[in-house]
Amino acid sequence: MVTWDTVFLLSLIVLAALVLNLPFGYLRVKTRKFSLAWFLYIHLPIPAIFLLRTAAGFSAKVIPIIIVGAVLGQMLGGRLNRSRVS
Repeated sequence: MVTWDTVFLLSLIVLAALVLNLPFGYLRVKTRKFSLAWFLYIHLPIPAIFLLRTAAGFSAKVIPIIIVGAVLGQMLGGRLNRSRVS
């Protein structure tokens, strides 16, 4: 059975994934697609998110939910960089 505590904790992890990915999405959008920097900006936050998930005691079943937060963070970070007035 899913408790409110579990939902709240998972929500915090999804939010953390989003926030962790914001600066990486910001940097990624100005790099050449499929370059080493582009690849690193996408994948560098993954170990931190993995540590948060395992420390909270969640199994791999919640990874798709966490990916939603990570992808949104990348997209929002990229949008912030593109909309910035130079």
